[in-house]
Amino acid sequence: MNRTEATAERGEKSNTAQLLGRVGMACYGVVHLVLAYLALQVAFGGSEQADQKGALEQIGSTAFGQILLWIVAIGLVLFGLWQFLMAATGYDWVSGGKRTRKRLGAAARGVVVIVLGFTAFRLAAGSSSGGSSSQKQQEATGKLLSLPAGPVLVVIAAAAILGVAIAAGVKGVKQKFLEDLNASELPGRSRRWVGWLGTTGYLAKAVVFTVVAILLAIAGFNADAHKAGGLDAALKTLAAQPFGTVLLTVVALGLAAFGVYSFAAAWAHKR
Repeated sequence: MNRTEATAERGEKSNTAQLLGRVGMACYGVVHLVLAYLALQVAFGGSEQADQKGALEQIGSTAFGQILLWIVAIGLVLFGLWQFLMAATGYDWVSGGKRTRKRLGAAARGVVVIVLGFTAFRLAAGSSSGGSSSQKQQEATGKLLSLPAGPVLVVIAAAAILGVAIAAGVKGVKQKFLEDLNASELPGRSRRWVGWLGTTGYLAKAVVFTVVAILLAIAGFNADAHKAGGLDAALKTLAAQPFGTVLLTVVALGLAAFGVYSFAAAWAHKR
C-alpha cells in the first residue's frame, strides 16, 4: 500500500471521519423524508417542486429551518467526503469484483451528495441554485442532442440510468445493503425492520429511476429535450397515471422508508 492509500485508509477508519460521515448520512435521510412529504403533496394535487432541491427549499422555509438547512448542507458535504474515503480504501469486508463495485458506487454517491450539499449551501446563503431537476435534465439533454449522434447518446444515457434502477431494485430485493451493516449494533429486534425499510426504500428509488430513464429514452427517440425530466418530472408522471395517487403515495412511503433506513445505516454501518 502506498503512502496516499495508507493516509486515506487512516482517514476512513478514524473515529472523527466515521462520526462526521455518519452524521452526514443521517442528513441524507432527512432530505429523503422531506422529499417523501413533497411527493405526497404532488400525489394529492400539490404543485411543489418534488426533487432534492425542492426538499432543501422546504427545509429552509422557516427561521429554524434556515439553521437546519446549514446543518444539512454541512452534513451532506461530510457524507460525500466520507463516501470518497470509502471509495479509496473502504469495504474491506468484501473482496474482488464486489468490493470494486461497492467502491465505485461510493464514489458516484459521493459526487451526487456533494453537489446536493453545495446546492444546500447556496440556498442557505440566499442565492439561487438554478431550476428544478427536470429543467437541468432538459438542458443537459439538449446539449447531448446537439452533438453528432446526439439522440443515440441520449438513449445510451437512458440505458445507463435504467441500469442504476435495476441495480437499486436488486439491492433492495436481495437486501445486499445489509452486508454493509453490523447487525449486532442495531438495538433489539430492529434488524428485521431495517431490512424491510431498506428494501422498500431501494425499490421506491428503482421505480423513480426507471421513470427518469423512460422519459430520457423518449426524448432521445424523438430528439426532443423537452420530453426529458428529472426526479420532479418522474414523480409527476407517476401521479398522472391511472391510480396515480395510490402509486405515488406508495413511492412516497418508500422514499420515507429509505430516509428512516439511512438513520439506521448511519448508526450501524461497518467501519
